[in-house]
Amino acid sequence: MADIQALLSALDVFSKAPDKVSLERANSWLQDFQHSPEAWTTCNVLLQTPDAPPGAKLFAAQTFRTKVTYDLSQVDPENLPALRDTILAALEKYHAGPRNITVQLCLALAGIALQMPAWHDAVQTMIDSFGGNPATVPLLLQFVTLLPEELNGNTKIPVTDDEYRERSAILLTANAKKVLELLSMYIQATGVTNDVQTQVFNCLRSWLVAGEVSAAALAESPLFAFAFEALASDALFDAAVDVICELIHETQEIDENMAVIQLIVPRVIALRPQLLKERKDPEKIRGYARIFAEAGETYRLLLLQHTETFFPIVEAIGECSAYPDLDIVPITFPFWMRLAQNIGKKSSVSPLFLEAYKSLMRVVIGHLHFPPDSDPLTGQEAESFRSFRHVMGDTLKDCCFVLRTDTCLLATYELITAALSRGPEALSWQEIEAPLFAMRSMGAEIDPNDQGAVPKIMDLIPSLPNHPRVRYAALLIISRYTEWINMHPEYISAQLQYISAGFEDPDTEVSAAAGQALKYLCQDCKQHLVDFLPTLHTFLGTTGSKLAQDDRRQVYEAIAHVISAMPMERAAESLRTFSSDILGQVHALTSRQAAATQADLMSVNDGLENLEIMLHVIRSFGEELPTACQGTCGQAWLVFDALLAKYGSNYDIVERTTRVLRHGITFFGSSALPVASSVVARMSLSFEATGYPSNLWIAGKVIGAFGNEEDLALRGSYREVYERSTNKVVSLLQAKAPGDIPDVLEDYLQMLLQLVDHGPDIFFQSPAFPLAFRVAMAALTVVHTDIIFAALDLFRIILTHDCLVPSTTPPPPKFPLYAASIRSVLEKEGYQFVGYLLAGLIGDFPEDSTSAVVSIFRVLSLLWTSQLITWLPTILQQLPGAAAPNDAKTQFLSDVTSAVQAQEYDKVKYAILALNRASRKARERRRAALDR
Repeated sequence: MADIQALLSALDVFSKAPDKVSLERANSWLQDFQHSPEAWTTCNVLLQTPDAPPGAKLFAAQTFRTKVTYDLSQVDPENLPALRDTILAALEKYHAGPRNITVQLCLALAGIALQMPAWHDAVQTMIDSFGGNPATVPLLLQFVTLLPEELNGNTKIPVTDDEYRERSAILLTANAKKVLELLSMYIQATGVTNDVQTQVFNCLRSWLVAGEVSAAALAESPLFAFAFEALASDALFDAAVDVICELIHETQEIDENMAVIQLIVPRVIALRPQLLKERKDPEKIRGYARIFAEAGETYRLLLLQHTETFFPIVEAIGECSAYPDLDIVPITFPFWMRLAQNIGKKSSVSPLFLEAYKSLMRVVIGHLHFPPDSDPLTGQEAESFRSFRHVMGDTLKDCCFVLRTDTCLLATYELITAALSRGPEALSWQEIEAPLFAMRSMGAEIDPNDQGAVPKIMDLIPSLPNHPRVRYAALLIISRYTEWINMHPEYISAQLQYISAGFEDPDTEVSAAAGQALKYLCQDCKQHLVDFLPTLHTFLGTTGSKLAQDDRRQVYEAIAHVISAMPMERAAESLRTFSSDILGQVHALTSRQAAATQADLMSVNDGLENLEIMLHVIRSFGEELPTACQGTCGQAWLVFDALLAKYGSNYDIVERTTRVLRHGITFFGSSALPVASSVVARMSLSFEATGYPSNLWIAGKVIGAFGNEEDLALRGSYREVYERSTNKVVSLLQAKAPGDIPDVLEDYLQMLLQLVDHGPDIFFQSPAFPLAFRVAMAALTVVHTDIIFAALDLFRIILTHDCLVPSTTPPPPKFPLYAASIRSVLEKEGYQFVGYLLAGLIGDFPEDSTSAVVSIFRVLSLLWTSQLITWLPTILQQLPGAAAPNDAKTQFLSDVTSAVQAQEYDKVKYAILALNRASRKARERRRAALDR
């Protein structure tokens, strides 16, 4: 009774509005309870207690299922029949429900059946127990439905592959005929209810999905005809649709199932009139659409080989595609896509299919129409429609695949010209926008050498109505057709004019589309746009300040693409021209006596973003800088240094400046060496003052780029940033938890990885090394994949360094100093370090990190053998049992001890992997318990 009362108290927490601590404590207690051997008895008592709370009874049933899955080994084999009978008795008691309890008990029985070879007649036992009483037949059907689902779906049940195959054959395959006869009997039994018939269909589908009932066997049973007849019943419709779709799917091996297919297809075709009859019932149409689409997909080859016989299925699918409910239409899209792929492989195609895809194209363009302005879409409805248009765009590509892109484009073009011919009074923007969207969707399929359809479209664009939605769509067509424009440069001037006008449109989406169009035009047509560069420079000077930053950035990106296509000297001059505008703005800000306003800082920040995107696109001019770029690195750094000195406390300015500097390192390469030490020094001071991690990010990039240089000033700056930043991070960690500064820890660790690689003398011999080691240990507690990998990489590099086991005689002169530093730190921090490693291994370390942990543990077992064996018992004892079961911890200690005593250090790997597997299994069990 004490156990039951404690269980009820823990469950009662969830019925209130508990605080997080109480919730976690109760949840942890319940999960530990489910592990315990006592849970079997306690849960049975709960299920047999009439006045137990409903939630407690459900938890008891769930616990039976969980323990059958994970803990059946707790039950002696001779007691398994008694356990089975206990659950059977509980099922009898709850035969009238609640369903959530009987489902869990049925799943528990299925799990026992799989793991109890002596119970060879499980299905017959259930039939004998529950099949004769109409009140318990639903319970029998529930078990028979769940049995194949549990056997095929619950991969956590601990049986070998051979055991599974043997038991599955006995429980499922050997009973398939019996189950089919049982279901045939119940479906037409006297007085049978719709609920029972629905259960019969659900059970039949379960056995079809499992592959245990064949299509041929089903076709020979009364269930075959009844499934199609049941479509006339509102109550049975959905279940019948599920069975018919699964039956069709099971006949996909066409040659083997031709006899069944010949029975199915006439019945499917006979359903077509229902599309008209049930037109006002979307749910019925959805069901019929599923049947027709499944038949179409499964019998695609037969459609092509025997078109006249099977084509009514295509026509029915076409009707479903034309249905106005856009939640139903997508059901048909996979059929059209796969049929198009099959048609594309044939040398000739029936005109019927060509006409079907022409009709489909018109239907899809009709669905693309936005609703009239009088009834606009709003909120999530509008967002869903926009997303769905792109799905429909993919179906238009399928039409292009069958009909040829130029045919589709011309047909769409004619829709627009026909609408325009009626005059502006009779014209709605939706009539123009939808075909334009279709043209954009088809753009990926066009031939860059097309001389028929695309020129007509390009000539049409400037004459389109000046409506923002139309202009937006037309601009995106330009951005999609730029490869074609590159092959036809005579269209560039007109398209540039149209794009420029788009920037002046007050609608922000139109100006954004103009920016995208200009970017792709310059990217794909850059050789042809070199002479337009002065025009673009003028455009920025006159119109640039009026643009939103997103649009202005796209213009700079477009310009950078053009510059990248120019001869080097001319490209350098052009880059200098555009970057000087930006750097001049920065210099003016730092030279001003008055404090900058927020608007001033934002303007400079935007300019730096534009410079960043240009450098990102151009990347580099190579080792030998053009004349125009020589000397500019030092000049640019002076501007940035002044900016950071004055406004380095502004987070946004620092973030954007360091991003530009990153691209500057790539762009200037070795030419940046003269300023590298100054850059690192500035980053060191800036991080010390602000704690902004981007300072460390750039310091790490400089070390990575110039780490092999023997410049004394540069290496002095490395030492300075290492020691200053380490002290700063330590002070931050005294005020904040590691999880509160993940960005700082990540960039700090990345900098250390560069330093240990390029400057081990600085890294190991500095007084900062012990502190850095502790910071990296703290980083292991942060649930962040990149941070954990970086910390583990750093520890692996430290502990596997050649200085600890020199491979050369004599070793390099500094190796003894490095080794002394490492050993000194491990002597002090090793116990805590191993604790962090094991806590992470059974906790929040990413799966792929296990190999790094193995490498580290192998070195510890080799070089710190006695210490490791001394540390482990206490560390393991402190690890939470919820994450690592006690037997797994005991086994781990035994395995590691045996490995090191036998000096078989490679076996440490298997101990780590075994502990990791045990903890993962425990986590999965707890996660499964939480999901219920």
